[in-house]
Amino acid sequence: MWRFMTKKQIYHIIEWLIAAAACGYLVYRLVVFDDYASVWAGLRTMNAWQWGALALCVALMPVNMALEAWRWKTLIPMSWREAQRQVYYSKLAGLITPWKLGEYPARAVLRNEWSQTLSMGAVGSATMTMAILIAGGIALIAQVLFMESLDAFVISYRYCNLFVAVLLLLIIALVLAPRLLRRWATVSHKLVLVSVGQSLVRLLCWCVQLYLVLFALGGLGDIGVIGNLGQSAVYYLLVTVTPNVPIAEAGVRGAWAVVLFGSVNAALAGVLLWVINTLLPCLVWPFLRKNEK
Repeated sequence: MWRFMTKKQIYHIIEWLIAAAACGYLVYRLVVFDDYASVWAGLRTMNAWQWGALALCVALMPVNMALEAWRWKTLIPMSWREAQRQVYYSKLAGLITPWKLGEYPARAVLRNEWSQTLSMGAVGSATMTMAILIAGGIALIAQVLFMESLDAFVISYRYCNLFVAVLLLLIIALVLAPRLLRRWATVSHKLVLVSVGQSLVRLLCWCVQLYLVLFALGGLGDIGVIGNLGQSAVYYLLVTVTPNVPIAEAGVRGAWAVVLFGSVNAALAGVLLWVINTLLPCLVWPFLRKNEK
C-alpha cells in the first residue's frame, strides 16, 4: 500500500496517527485518574483572588507556547503561524513518547525535513536545559546562603555532582555544536547564546505560572514573591534532572512540589500546572492545523 502513496501522504497519515494516539492517551488518563475529590475540594475553597490567579495562569499558557515558537523560529526561520503549529503539534508526540523524545521528530514530520529539524531541535533542547540549570542552580545557592534552607542544602549536596556534570556536558556540546552540526544545519555561538536567553524568558513564564497556581491553591511558602519564584526555578531544575516518562511525569512534578513547598496543595499545583501547559496545548492543535489540499 505504501508504495502507491506520495511522501506527503505518508507524513499526513503519520501526523494523524500521532494525534489519535495522544488523544486516546488523554482520555485514558482522565478515566483512570482516581483523585478528583481532592481536586474539587481544593477548588471549592478558593476565593475570587485565587480564581483570578488561576485564570491568569491559564491565560499564560498561549504565552508560554508563543515563547517556544519564538525560540523555534529563531533556530529555523519560518512564519509565526508555522512555528506555532509545529510547537503545539509536538506536544502531542511528546506526550506519548519516553522523555518527550518525539517532540522534534514530530516537527520534522510537519516540515518534511529531518536533518536540519533534528539538529536544531538538539540545540533548542540543550539551550532550554542550560537555562534551567543556570537559573535553578543560582536559586538553589541563594537559598543555601541567604535563607539557610536545610532542604535546599540537602538537595544541593545530593545533586551537586549531577548538576555540574550535566552543565559541563551541555557547555561542551554547545561550544562544539557549530562544528558538529555544520553538515546538517548552520549554528553559530551567537545563535546559541540568543537561544539560551530566550529559554530564560520562557523559564520565567513557567515560574510565574507556578507561583500563580500555588497562590490559587494556598501552597505558597512564607518566603515572599522573590523567594517563591526562586523556589519555582529550583523546582524546574529538579524536575528536569529527575528521570521520568510521560505516564509518570505528573507524579514526579507533584512529589518535588511537596518537597520544596511543603504542602499537599503544592503537589496538586504541580499536577495542575502540568495539565495547563501540557494537556491544554494538545487540545489547541486541531484549531491551528493547516487546511491542506
